Amino acid sequence: MVDYSNSIIKEKIEEFFNLTKTETAFEFVRDEISHSWDIQGEKVTCHALDVLKYKQRYLYEKSNLLAALLRSQGIQTNFCYQHLMLFDTPEKGYSIHALNTVYLKSNKSNYD
Repeated sequence: MVDYSNSIIKEKIEEFFNLTKTETAFEFVRDEISHSWDIQGEKVTCHALDVLKYKQRYLYEKSNLLAALLRSQGIQTNFCYQHLMLFDTPEKGYSIHALNTVYLKSNKSNYD
């Protein structure tokens, strides 16, 4: 009656716990690691360990920490970047915004 070894149930369990780990890691980095600009932080970090230790940095370093946390759990993740204008014209400068991409297993096709 509680057939947790059934392949369909196992797939759902893997999907659920994979998502839960991903959400937990994302929320930790989002909520517990301050954005350096917001706090006017002066620490210079890049490595995931330093970001965790000092609990601050810009988004591209925060993405290093998120990737480290997810990869440690076997969750595939990578980086992507956006090149953004700081103001209304390109001559006034640019900023780089970092994001993580995360692969979450799914048995559904995008076309279902």
